Amino acid sequence: MLHGYSSSLLDGAWLTLQVAVLSLALALVLGLAGASAKLSRIRMLRAPAVMYTTVVRGIPDLVMMLLVFYGGQIGINEITDRLGWDYVDVNPFAAGVATLGFIFGAYFTETFRGAFLAVPAGQLEAGYAYGMSRWQVFRRILFPQMLRHALPGLGNNWQVMQKSTALVSIIGLSDLTWLADQAGRSTQQPFLFYAVVCVFYLAMTAASGVLFRSLERRYSVGVRRAAA
Repeated sequence: MLHGYSSSLLDGAWLTLQVAVLSLALALVLGLAGASAKLSRIRMLRAPAVMYTTVVRGIPDLVMMLLVFYGGQIGINEITDRLGWDYVDVNPFAAGVATLGFIFGAYFTETFRGAFLAVPAGQLEAGYAYGMSRWQVFRRILFPQMLRHALPGLGNNWQVMQKSTALVSIIGLSDLTWLADQAGRSTQQPFLFYAVVCVFYLAMTAASGVLFRSLERRYSVGVRRAAA
């Protein structure tokens, strides 16, 4: 049915999933760091975080991908030339993960910032008054409630990130989209192979939706929902 391309498409799907998961991990780290910086009282931390979220969210993902991969490769090799080092060939997988993580780290920053602000300050003060350390207040009071507020936004951004992994195909990474394009060209049946890509992404986003709804129910235990 797939003209012998089943194996290569499975490899591409696995690579796409790896890009998505690793990009998510990087975006979560950048998001937490960015949110902490934007909420900091130290201006030297706030200013770069504000610039980061403002600039990244204002540049199209495609442009950012090309800028990091091609522009970054040129910049790195200009430095290596001056140092007399060998030519550096930027790995498309690393560039794709870094770019997606960097882009969505800006969106996650705003998600986490809003979630942190949604936790009543009085509860944190009560924890300190009870004798808890800063780590205990974070682990027992702030983080569980922050996560409950952040999960809807995280779920939405994760869904968008999964679909954005298709952008790595433009920098030559042999992900599912790139392989499907090549298979469609060689067999002259592009619709068939693009349909396979659509099914894969639909399955991945549907499974993610189930997972995030489960997490939302778990972290909303004991919270009374407003009547519809």
